[in-house]
Amino acid sequence: MLPFFSAALTANRAIARRIEGGLSSTQRHKSTVGAGGDVSSGIDLEAEALFVEHLGRFGTIESEESGRIGTGEHTILLDPIDGSSNLLTGFPYYGTSAALIDPTGTPIAACICNLATGEIFFKERGETPLHGTLSDETFHRFTPTPDPEIGIFERAYTHPDAVDALGKMGLKFRAPGAVALSLVYALRARYFLYVGEYRAYDFAAGLLFCEDMPRVQTEEVVVIARDRDVLDEIVSGLEIRSGAS
Repeated sequence: MLPFFSAALTANRAIARRIEGGLSSTQRHKSTVGAGGDVSSGIDLEAEALFVEHLGRFGTIESEESGRIGTGEHTILLDPIDGSSNLLTGFPYYGTSAALIDPTGTPIAACICNLATGEIFFKERGETPLHGTLSDETFHRFTPTPDPEIGIFERAYTHPDAVDALGKMGLKFRAPGAVALSLVYALRARYFLYVGEYRAYDFAAGLLFCEDMPRVQTEEVVVIARDRDVLDEIVSGLEIRSGAS
């Protein structure tokens, strides 16, 4: 396992211990607006500090909470808690996301963890994703679900016209509310859709996991599908006109 992955695993284990048994009032308390534009809670900042402790030696950290931390040739794009609102609500779909970016701006490694289930995923550029749990010491190739029935449409509530279009196409979806996790689970789902402006913190790690899947990406739309025909149907139905890959 890459040293970056080992350090990310240690950090995620430490964060999981911090939230065992529920959140304290300090962890729930929201303070200042973070670098990503959302208000940071105590648990966001605790998780960030643990990642800085364990990942800081790999490069400059660009965190959704505090912005730039430390120095180094490489950059770590970090979302310390992916799906913070879910965690604060007690909805079991939240985790963490970290992507290692080389000096050319290319993502070369990523780790995403579902803290609610204990699942953790690792991806090195050009390699098959690995999957395990926080209690594991060995990890295995990630196996996609055969013939998935649903897709994932993050922030669907902000785009009712797109929801209506998907309904007319007969494409079922869920909108669970944690983008990095949903990008990992795109490997299990029929498709992934995001409409609206998006931030590198949310997408860098997850997009690396999906590097081999058909994709259309513009400044305000990301569509990923296992089946090129499904991708083309969504692109046509939503009238997306550029950024195919």
